[in-house]
Amino acid sequence: LRLREQVSQLVQDAHAVLRPANTLDLGEVVRTFTLRTSEEFVERFGPALLARIAQDAPGVRLRFVHKSDKHSTLLRDGVVDLETGVVDAGASPEVLTQALFRDRLVGVVREGHALSRGPLSAARFAQGQHVYVSRRGQDRGQIDEALEAQGLVRQVGIVVAGFNTAIALARDTDLIASVPERYITVPPRGLYCFELPVTLPPFTVAMLWHPRQDADLAHRWLRACLREVCGP
Repeated sequence: LRLREQVSQLVQDAHAVLRPANTLDLGEVVRTFTLRTSEEFVERFGPALLARIAQDAPGVRLRFVHKSDKHSTLLRDGVVDLETGVVDAGASPEVLTQALFRDRLVGVVREGHALSRGPLSAARFAQGQHVYVSRRGQDRGQIDEALEAQGLVRQVGIVVAGFNTAIALARDTDLIASVPERYITVPPRGLYCFELPVTLPPFTVAMLWHPRQDADLAHRWLRACLREVCGP
């Protein structure tokens, strides 16, 4: 009987702490979110995302870190708040995902390159020197498989870790780059863009986060901002 009143208050306090908040004053939020993504994603969507955040929550700061692999360890450990990337069948089941947009690969060469003139066949495409993008240092992928199905093999002259590097090399050399269409500025300065002469499936770029942050109102708001700036 002596403990009843005290324990009752403790239970009420615990419920108040654990119960998710229903409202959020974005103008009062002071917080830093860490986003793990590629440099190309930051360059393409970063300005619009920063402007969108400054509009609602000037006290929120973003920290972008480079994504060099697809492991979800940093999300699980709370080092990273949000990731972006292509989600494949091997993605960790312990993270939540939501699609941001669909994209496809296109070819890019410098203006005046031989591939910018005349009909483009798979054979002409394969004969050139290519720059291949791989964070893990691999030198072949879906394009090579599609070419080999036609009895063709392309020559990969250099492997780089990012699409921006591949685009820069294609602009200043005779190398051929295959990059996501959304990473090409419009109009592309000094570049000629073309549809690949092989059939490849489109891919989906998504955002990923840990379930512990799913109900976090500030985190929800950030996810909504990201969906907005990445939308059509």
